[in-house]
Amino acid sequence: MDRAEILSWLKEEDPQRLQTLYMWADQLRRRMVGDQVHLRGLVEISNRCARRCAYCGLQAGNAALVRYRMQPAEIVECARAAATLGYGTVVLQAGEDYGIGGEWLAAVVREIKAETRLAVTLSMGERSDADLALWRKAGADRYLLRFETSDAALFDLIHPPLASGPARSRIAILRTLRELGYETGSGVMIGIPGQSWDSLARDIELFGELDLDMIGVGPYIAHPATPLGSGELNLALAADRQVPNTEEIVYKVVALTRLTCPEANIPSTTALATLNLASGRELGLARGANVVMPNLTPAAYRRHYEIYPNKACIRETPEDCSGCLRGRIRSIGRYVGTGPGGRARSAVPA
Repeated sequence: MDRAEILSWLKEEDPQRLQTLYMWADQLRRRMVGDQVHLRGLVEISNRCARRCAYCGLQAGNAALVRYRMQPAEIVECARAAATLGYGTVVLQAGEDYGIGGEWLAAVVREIKAETRLAVTLSMGERSDADLALWRKAGADRYLLRFETSDAALFDLIHPPLASGPARSRIAILRTLRELGYETGSGVMIGIPGQSWDSLARDIELFGELDLDMIGVGPYIAHPATPLGSGELNLALAADRQVPNTEEIVYKVVALTRLTCPEANIPSTTALATLNLASGRELGLARGANVVMPNLTPAAYRRHYEIYPNKACIRETPEDCSGCLRGRIRSIGRYVGTGPGGRARSAVPA
């Protein structure tokens, strides 16, 4: 698809035509990645963050948030739980916490790899090339870094640079990750104030140009303790230009992402489930997605990892979450995948 075609589908409102789009995405998903749904166990290892991003509840200016950083033994225990529950991957996610040193996290990754057969995915924000290389050498398999928006001016407004050190291009970091041998993931928010239809179409086009292995897309959900959520920063465009953060537009982007990147692993996100707890994940899976991310973060910490408020399933135990997701996956005629579930590059034409 070229950008004009992507843009046309983003603005499409005819229900019958949208069902055709979703059917195409689902058929291509089945042909390219199959009917399995991969479970990635998420561990939110720290909510400390040096950044002051305008959209994220973890931002350093949120003085009301109780901060934590998990101990290495706690993280490894969560990885053991992931293996026990039959997951193929553990995802270690944090704010941009520079108290997590390079060697500190490398030791955690080494222990997980020594004790389990799990793939390890890291999501640590913008880290130095030296840290990224160290973690890869320690055994980390994948790295997630959302570029959030391809609109450079909007990105600079919502993502102020650190006071010290040069600003880094997330696109450049993604290319470094690929060179280091990581499976590389990225994604965007949908409906962030200031996001135009054209820039969202460009985002989807960029997914294909970067040849991403994993792509996460989800709705912008305002947090009151952020410049955007409080109204301190007003970036909203005129109604005919501003992308809404609705459930329907998320499904469109999931489908268009599958059509643009046929082999990618695409999650049906917790943020989507937050918009529609009853069936949001299932509808995402039916419209191109093939991954879900059950939460393994200990309850004492989970409620403080508040990127946005009122997150779905915040009180579920890991065991309850696993059972629920497996049942939901079976209910739509799909099955839980086994093993790490990495991108399977194929010679089958898209």
